[in-house]
Amino acid sequence: MLRHFRASLVMLVLMTALLGIAYPLAMVGVAGAAFPGQAGGSLLQKDGKVVGSSLIGQSFTGETYFHGRPSATTDTDPADSTKTVAAPYNAANSAGSNLGPTSKGLVDRVKADADKLGKGVPVDLVTTSGSGLDPHLSPEAAAWQVPRVAKARGLPEAQVQALVAQHTEGRMYGLLGEPRVNVLQLNLALDALPKR
Repeated sequence: MLRHFRASLVMLVLMTALLGIAYPLAMVGVAGAAFPGQAGGSLLQKDGKVVGSSLIGQSFTGETYFHGRPSATTDTDPADSTKTVAAPYNAANSAGSNLGPTSKGLVDRVKADADKLGKGVPVDLVTTSGSGLDPHLSPEAAAWQVPRVAKARGLPEAQVQALVAQHTEGRMYGLLGEPRVNVLQLNLALDALPKR
Protein backbone atom coordinates (compact mmCIF):
# COMPACT_ATOMS: atom_id res chain seq x y z
CA MET A 1 0.00 0.00 0.00
CA LEU A 2 2.77 2.43 0.90
CA ARG A 3 4.54 1.62 -2.37
CA HIS A 4 1.45 2.68 -4.41
CA PHE A 5 1.04 5.83 -2.37
CA ARG A 6 4.70 6.79 -2.90
CA ALA A 7 4.43 6.16 -6.68
CA SER A 8 1.26 8.28 -6.86
CA LEU A 9 2.86 11.09 -4.87
CA VAL A 10 5.99 11.07 -7.08
CA MET A 11 3.82 11.20 -10.24
CA LEU A 12 1.73 14.04 -8.78
CA VAL A 13 4.81 16.13 -7.97
CA LEU A 14 6.47 15.31 -11.30
CA MET A 15 3.39 16.13 -13.43
CA THR A 16 2.69 19.29 -11.43
CA ALA A 17 6.26 20.50 -12.00
CA LEU A 18 6.25 19.49 -15.66
CA LEU A 19 2.73 20.48 -16.76
CA GLY A 20 1.91 23.12 -14.16
CA ILE A 21 5.20 25.04 -14.13
CA ALA A 22 7.71 24.10 -16.84
CA TYR A 23 5.28 23.84 -19.79
CA PRO A 24 3.42 27.14 -19.10
CA LEU A 25 6.71 29.01 -18.60
CA ALA A 26 8.08 27.56 -21.85
CA MET A 27 4.93 28.60 -23.76
CA VAL A 28 5.08 32.13 -22.32
CA GLY A 29 8.74 32.34 -23.37
CA VAL A 30 8.06 31.06 -26.89
CA ALA A 31 5.06 33.37 -27.32
CA GLY A 32 7.03 36.37 -26.03
CA ALA A 33 9.88 35.66 -28.45
CA ALA A 34 7.75 34.83 -31.49
CA PHE A 35 4.94 37.38 -31.00
CA PRO A 36 6.22 40.13 -28.65
CA GLY A 37 3.46 42.63 -29.48
CA GLN A 38 0.60 40.19 -28.98
CA ALA A 39 2.17 38.58 -25.89
CA GLY A 40 2.55 42.06 -24.40
CA GLY A 41 -1.16 42.83 -24.79
CA SER A 42 -1.27 44.37 -28.31
CA LEU A 43 -0.72 47.79 -26.76
CA LEU A 44 -1.10 50.96 -28.84
CA GLN A 45 0.92 54.09 -28.16
CA LYS A 46 0.47 57.77 -28.88
CA ASP A 47 3.32 60.20 -28.28
CA GLY A 48 5.27 57.48 -26.47
CA LYS A 49 2.46 56.71 -24.00
CA VAL A 50 0.28 53.61 -23.96
CA VAL A 51 -3.29 54.65 -24.79
CA GLY A 52 -4.95 51.24 -24.98
CA SER A 53 -4.97 47.82 -26.54
CA SER A 54 -6.14 46.91 -30.01
CA LEU A 55 -8.00 44.00 -28.38
CA ILE A 56 -10.18 45.96 -25.92
CA GLY A 57 -12.68 48.65 -26.84
CA GLN A 58 -12.75 52.10 -25.30
CA SER A 59 -15.53 54.55 -24.67
CA PHE A 60 -15.43 57.47 -27.12
CA THR A 61 -18.22 60.02 -26.73
CA GLY A 62 -16.94 63.19 -28.41
CA GLU A 63 -18.36 64.28 -31.76
CA THR A 64 -14.85 64.32 -33.26
CA TYR A 65 -14.38 60.58 -32.70
CA PHE A 66 -15.89 57.39 -34.02
CA HIS A 67 -17.95 55.68 -31.32
CA GLY A 68 -17.68 51.94 -30.69
CA ARG A 69 -20.32 49.43 -29.71
CA PRO A 70 -22.09 49.90 -26.39
CA SER A 71 -20.53 47.92 -23.54
CA ALA A 72 -22.52 46.00 -20.93
CA THR A 73 -19.64 45.46 -18.49
CA THR A 74 -20.08 46.50 -14.89
CA ASP A 75 -18.08 46.97 -11.70
CA THR A 76 -18.84 46.98 -8.00
CA ASP A 77 -20.61 50.12 -6.81
CA PRO A 78 -18.12 52.00 -4.58
CA ALA A 79 -20.99 53.23 -2.41
CA ASP A 80 -22.64 49.81 -1.96
CA SER A 81 -20.67 46.61 -2.55
CA THR A 82 -23.88 44.60 -2.99
CA LYS A 83 -24.70 46.51 -6.20
CA THR A 84 -23.03 47.08 -9.54
CA VAL A 85 -22.63 50.15 -11.71
CA ALA A 86 -21.95 50.51 -15.43
CA ALA A 87 -18.23 50.43 -16.25
CA PRO A 88 -17.87 50.39 -20.04
CA TYR A 89 -15.10 48.16 -21.41
CA ASN A 90 -14.10 46.92 -17.95
CA ALA A 91 -11.69 44.12 -18.87
CA ALA A 92 -11.76 42.80 -15.30
CA ASN A 93 -15.45 41.96 -15.70
CA SER A 94 -15.88 40.80 -19.27
CA ALA A 95 -19.46 39.74 -19.86
CA GLY A 96 -22.56 40.57 -21.78
CA SER A 97 -25.74 41.76 -20.10
CA ASN A 98 -27.42 38.32 -20.16
CA LEU A 99 -30.59 40.01 -21.40
CA GLY A 100 -32.33 37.97 -24.10
CA PRO A 101 -34.24 39.19 -27.15
CA THR A 102 -37.53 39.02 -25.23
CA SER A 103 -36.24 41.21 -22.37
CA LYS A 104 -38.25 44.43 -22.10
CA GLY A 105 -35.24 46.19 -20.58
CA LEU A 106 -33.03 45.28 -23.52
CA VAL A 107 -35.65 46.20 -26.12
CA ASP A 108 -36.29 49.56 -24.41
CA ARG A 109 -32.56 50.35 -24.20
CA VAL A 110 -31.92 49.47 -27.86
CA LYS A 111 -34.97 51.49 -28.99
CA ALA A 112 -33.85 54.50 -26.91
CA ASP A 113 -30.31 54.31 -28.31
CA ALA A 114 -31.62 53.95 -31.87
CA ASP A 115 -34.00 56.91 -31.41
CA LYS A 116 -31.14 59.01 -30.02
CA LEU A 117 -28.83 58.18 -32.92
CA GLY A 118 -31.40 58.55 -35.71
CA LYS A 119 -32.78 56.66 -38.67
CA GLY A 120 -30.84 53.93 -40.40
CA VAL A 121 -28.44 53.34 -37.51
CA PRO A 122 -26.46 50.10 -37.98
CA VAL A 123 -27.31 47.43 -35.43
CA ASP A 124 -23.82 47.21 -33.94
CA LEU A 125 -24.06 50.82 -32.72
CA VAL A 126 -26.99 49.94 -30.45
CA THR A 127 -26.20 46.35 -29.40
CA THR A 128 -23.43 45.06 -27.16
CA SER A 129 -21.05 42.25 -28.00
CA GLY A 130 -20.96 39.00 -26.01
CA SER A 131 -17.87 40.06 -24.06
CA GLY A 132 -18.71 43.73 -23.73
CA LEU A 133 -15.13 44.51 -24.82
CA ASP A 134 -15.34 44.35 -28.62
CA PRO A 135 -12.98 46.97 -30.13
CA HIS A 136 -14.41 46.62 -33.64
CA LEU A 137 -17.31 48.00 -35.66
CA SER A 138 -18.65 46.90 -38.99
CA PRO A 139 -17.48 49.04 -41.92
CA GLU A 140 -21.15 50.07 -42.32
CA ALA A 141 -21.29 51.39 -38.74
CA ALA A 142 -18.07 53.34 -39.26
CA ALA A 143 -19.30 54.73 -42.60
CA TRP A 144 -22.57 55.80 -40.94
CA GLN A 145 -20.55 58.01 -38.57
CA VAL A 146 -18.37 59.60 -41.27
CA PRO A 147 -20.60 62.70 -41.83
CA ARG A 148 -20.67 63.53 -38.09
CA VAL A 149 -16.91 63.07 -37.59
CA ALA A 150 -16.02 64.94 -40.79
CA LYS A 151 -18.24 67.89 -39.85
CA ALA A 152 -16.92 68.02 -36.26
CA ARG A 153 -13.30 67.97 -37.49
CA GLY A 154 -13.85 70.27 -40.47
CA LEU A 155 -12.63 67.61 -42.90
CA PRO A 156 -14.00 66.50 -46.26
CA GLU A 157 -16.19 63.41 -45.90
CA ALA A 158 -14.19 61.69 -48.65
CA GLN A 159 -10.99 62.03 -46.60
CA VAL A 160 -12.59 60.53 -43.50
CA GLN A 161 -14.20 57.74 -45.56
CA ALA A 162 -10.79 56.96 -47.09
CA LEU A 163 -9.35 56.66 -43.57
CA VAL A 164 -12.14 54.21 -42.67
CA ALA A 165 -11.34 52.18 -45.78
CA GLN A 166 -7.61 52.12 -44.86
CA HIS A 167 -8.48 50.74 -41.41
CA THR A 168 -10.98 48.13 -42.57
CA GLU A 169 -9.67 44.63 -41.88
CA GLY A 170 -10.92 41.79 -44.06
CA ARG A 171 -11.99 38.31 -43.06
CA MET A 172 -9.31 36.23 -41.35
CA TYR A 173 -7.66 34.03 -43.98
CA GLY A 174 -10.31 35.32 -46.37
CA LEU A 175 -12.91 33.05 -44.75
CA LEU A 176 -13.45 33.62 -41.04
CA GLY A 177 -15.40 36.44 -39.43
CA GLU A 178 -16.65 39.62 -41.00
CA PRO A 179 -14.86 42.73 -42.24
CA ARG A 180 -14.28 45.07 -39.31
CA VAL A 181 -12.78 48.40 -38.25
CA ASN A 182 -10.79 48.82 -35.03
CA VAL A 183 -12.25 51.98 -33.45
CA LEU A 184 -9.21 52.91 -31.34
CA GLN A 185 -6.80 52.55 -34.27
CA LEU A 186 -9.14 54.60 -36.48
CA ASN A 187 -9.43 57.36 -33.88
CA LEU A 188 -5.64 57.42 -33.40
CA ALA A 189 -5.26 57.79 -37.19
CA LEU A 190 -7.74 60.70 -37.09
CA ASP A 191 -5.70 62.42 -34.40
CA ALA A 192 -2.55 61.91 -36.48
CA LEU A 193 -3.98 63.86 -39.43
CA PRO A 194 -2.38 67.28 -39.96
CA LYS A 195 -4.28 70.05 -38.19
CA ARG A 196 -6.23 72.44 -40.42
